[in-house]
Amino acid sequence: MTLLEIVFKVTHDCPYCDISRKFPSMRMFVWCNREHDIIEVITEKQEEYLAATKELYKIPDVVEESSDRGKIHLITKTCSCEKENSVTRVIDSFNLLHVSPAVIEKGWEYYRVIAFKQKEVKGLLDEFEKKGFACEVVRKVPFDGFLASSLTLTADALFSDLTKKQADALLTAYNYGYYKLPRTADVKTIAKSRRIPRTTFQEHLKKAEIKLVVSLAPYVQMFRQLPPERRKLFRIV
Repeated sequence: MTLLEIVFKVTHDCPYCDISRKFPSMRMFVWCNREHDIIEVITEKQEEYLAATKELYKIPDVVEESSDRGKIHLITKTCSCEKENSVTRVIDSFNLLHVSPAVIEKGWEYYRVIAFKQKEVKGLLDEFEKKGFACEVVRKVPFDGFLASSLTLTADALFSDLTKKQADALLTAYNYGYYKLPRTADVKTIAKSRRIPRTTFQEHLKKAEIKLVVSLAPYVQMFRQLPPERRKLFRIV
């Protein structure tokens, strides 16, 4: 049995596509665990960021939001996979393996799937046509197994060793722009604004960073062994 790796883009009437059409510099990455969607919104233009943020506030079922106040916005919302116009729902109905994240840009949603049979791909495209969704196949190649390493990279593998204080320190630093280039805040400034001792915040942050690097190192090592042409194939857009 020959597996296929398919990357396709689809556009239809949905809040995410509609918002991304309005703001061409914006790109959204969507992860789903069937209970919540995590949406990372990145914009290149400050004026689009501010306007897009206002639009995103209108999305229903938002549970939590955070922002770096200039370029990246994170949203956690109730999962929308079971809604009638959900692309993920269609993917699931044809026994296709969806490799997250989905990417939304300029009115198009981009998906990567692993197909076990050619007829499943045809069924997927036929169903999109039946629903009136515009769809284009961006890439269709035999699946050679290189993607398997990314499928084993789970949240548990990366974050299970973090304490709550370490995770909070990492997210706080991220939201204040500590990881931007150039940085928009330093440890002292962040700690002062959060009203905690600088040494305490710095300790939690440093321990979180060390644990993440230790968890990521094996995956980075595997990825760096891939030839450059294979790395390019992992890109969706």
